[in-house]
Amino acid sequence: MRSVGAAKRSAKTKASTPKGDPDAPGGKVKRKVYEKELRKLHVELVKVQEWVKHAGLKVCILFEGRDGAGKGGTIKAITERVSPRVFRVVALPAPTEREKSQMYIQRYISHLPAAGEIVIFDRSWYNRAGVERVMGFAPDEAVKRFLNAVPLVERAIVDSGIILIKYWLEVSPDEQTRRLEARIDDGRKIWKLSPMDLLSYSRWYDYSRARDEMFRATDTAWAPWYVAISEDKKRARLNIISHLLKQIPYEELPRDKVKLPKRQKAKGYVEKELSVKMVPAKF
Repeated sequence: MRSVGAAKRSAKTKASTPKGDPDAPGGKVKRKVYEKELRKLHVELVKVQEWVKHAGLKVCILFEGRDGAGKGGTIKAITERVSPRVFRVVALPAPTEREKSQMYIQRYISHLPAAGEIVIFDRSWYNRAGVERVMGFAPDEAVKRFLNAVPLVERAIVDSGIILIKYWLEVSPDEQTRRLEARIDDGRKIWKLSPMDLLSYSRWYDYSRARDEMFRATDTAWAPWYVAISEDKKRARLNIISHLLKQIPYEELPRDKVKLPKRQKAKGYVEKELSVKMVPAKF
């Protein structure tokens, strides 16, 4: 596996390469190029959706990474043109007292996909190896047990027929700072900046050490980690979706040409003035 540090240095070095080319390894993707490429990828994601339903596939995708790495935006880019009945996003809150008393992975297992489903975890059981470890919510012994056990659990998940795909989004310290600062004065984003996020921000290198150990323990042949450099969010989204499409075997199903039928005739019906409340037309 290529080191995260090497990949980040490579992305930084190549940041001055062509800005509009989505295949270029660095630089910013122009919005028009991004929208054009994303549209193509959305068409393929719909094909995946239909094939998953048809073939009864079970797909589980994990997204991990530091705060501000772009997990949420990537998940939205994947799901904005597909059915939420097939692409189901799971973002669990802090565990309840009852859940704290359960086997750690128990509350995640219940969300795994059934046939015809794609489940996307916006943070997953790897919370134990990341935020819980760094912020002191899980003792070292519990983290070690988790790191020893999770490859076996993931082997059982894969052996059950689930396609398990794990992504880590990597962002530089400077870019993370820029993104988190942008949330402070933006009323649309302030909810993304919690007291826990601020504490986590101050512990960059503790997270780096935790990430490195997590990779060493859980990057397996049956459930490897895929790291995406997300300095440019648009480029990262295109790269991840392109990669994701290659991880799920699918075929395009034949579709009948759609033609809208004729509407029925009014047969005397006339629109009436109804005494209902209307939404004010302010715009």
